[in-house]
This record gives sequence, structure tokens and C-alpha cells, in this order.
Amino acid sequence: MKLLRVGPVGSERPALLDQDGTLRDLSGLITDVDGALLADDSVLSRVRDAAESGELPVLDAEGLRIGSAVGRIGKVVGIGLNYHGHAAEVGAEAPAEPILFLKASDTVVGPDDTVLVPRGSVKTDWEAELGVVIGSTARYLASAEEGLAHVGGYVLVNDVTERAFQIERGGTWDKGKNCETFTPLGPWLVTADEVPDPQVLDVKLWVNGELKQDGHTSDQIFPVGEVVRYVSQFMTLYPGDVLITGTPAGVAAGQPEPKPFLRAGDVVELEIDGLGRQRQEFKSA
Repeated sequence: MKLLRVGPVGSERPALLDQDGTLRDLSGLITDVDGALLADDSVLSRVRDAAESGELPVLDAEGLRIGSAVGRIGKVVGIGLNYHGHAAEVGAEAPAEPILFLKASDTVVGPDDTVLVPRGSVKTDWEAELGVVIGSTARYLASAEEGLAHVGGYVLVNDVTERAFQIERGGTWDKGKNCETFTPLGPWLVTADEVPDPQVLDVKLWVNGELKQDGHTSDQIFPVGEVVRYVSQFMTLYPGDVLITGTPAGVAAGQPEPKPFLRAGDVVELEIDGLGRQRQEFKSA
């Protein structure tokens, strides 16, 4: 299933994109697309049955804002340098263990919402990523297979990053990862049953119409199941938590000088097989 949240900021309602591409209202069945939904197999089954019946009310998609595909996110956990190509382009060795960082859930916005270039920014960068949404509580998992079994769905994410804040201002990466609007997420959540192998997905991103990233999840150093297993050793993952699993080669930081970091007026578009497409206009904060 493709599950969405549509409507004004703070007043989104749940929806479903059916097999014909028709947007349908789920607000009569569920209150939100969130961890509580993903953790409840009986409710998910009712949603599937309703979708197959074709009787869900149709929503007029014209002019309707698409919000973040997941509501009430507890935490967003990032994985750094998780593609061989990306590590190589920035001159880093492939890490021996996954690099973890956190993004505040209040950085999450809709897939087509405006993204703000922070005040004082000189190195705002793009990162198209596969997002993994946890479907059941995960702690101290023993295998990558267990990791995959705890995935509730997948989403497209732009892990927008300010590189000078991240690398040149001291401390951890958090300063470059947590600026306002820095985590566009969606347009929809695809339930895990529709993505039997998350390591066979194309990842693409364009800036002002020019293709910048053209990667594939098979290039991940640590595949999705292992990422979930590994993170569960250090923190408990709850339904609705989101893991963003790294970006392929092609970021601005990996380009020759002068590096084409983002400025107000730029337009970024990105997509992953089956997970939809995003489009963001960048403006000054």
C-alpha cells in the first residue's frame, strides 16, 4: 500500500494512493499514518480490505498539499557514509561500523514543501536517501533478517545538510543536520510487503534539472537489515521511528571546485523506484 498524509501543516489527514493512482480518504478508518498504525496488523488489514473494495472516498488531489508521509515521528536516525561511491568521492575510507547521527523530528516536512537555506550558510547540500520506517519495537536484534522483519515501510527522504556547520564548526554533525526544514519526507509510505528487497532500488536527484545523483541501493556498505540490527544495539527503535540509510555519490561536497552548494532559488527533485518523487524550492531563512 501507498499511504499518505495530506492537507495543511498540522492538519494533515490520512490517505491512500490506490493501484489506479486515485487518491482516497482514510480518515474514516484511521486517525493518522504513524507508528501506531504500522504496529497494528488488524488495522492495517482493514485498510487493505477497504483499499481492495474500491469504496474509499475519492479525494481531489488538485492543489492538495502532501505532508510528511509519517506522522508523530519519535526519532530520525541517520547513517553516514553508507555508500561506497559517496565515501570515495569525499575522500573517506569505508567505515568499519555504521556512523550514526540524529535528526530532530521537527526538521521533517512534506516532500514538496519549501526548504530554508540557513542564515550564514555557505555549504547547504543535498542527499537523496532511502528511509526505513520501523513497524515493531526493535531492541538487541540478533541478525539482519530480524532487522528486515521489523521494518514497517519505506519512504523517500532528502537529508539536507549544511557541510560547514557539520564539519567546520566543531563538535558533532548535529549542527549541520538539524536546521529547520532539513528533512523532506514522502510523498508516501510504501508498506514493507511491496519492497521485498530494499537493495535493488535506483536513487536519483536533480538540481535545477541537472542530474546530480544516479545511484543504487546495492552500493550500500551496510544494507538495510544490518542497519536496523546495528542501531538496535545502541537504542530502542519504536514503531514510527525513521532510519535514513545514507546517500549515493553525487553530492555537492564531492564535486570539483567551485562546489555547487545550494542557494536560494535552486530547485531540487529526487526519486526512488516505487517511492515517488519530491520537489523542493530553496529559499532564504
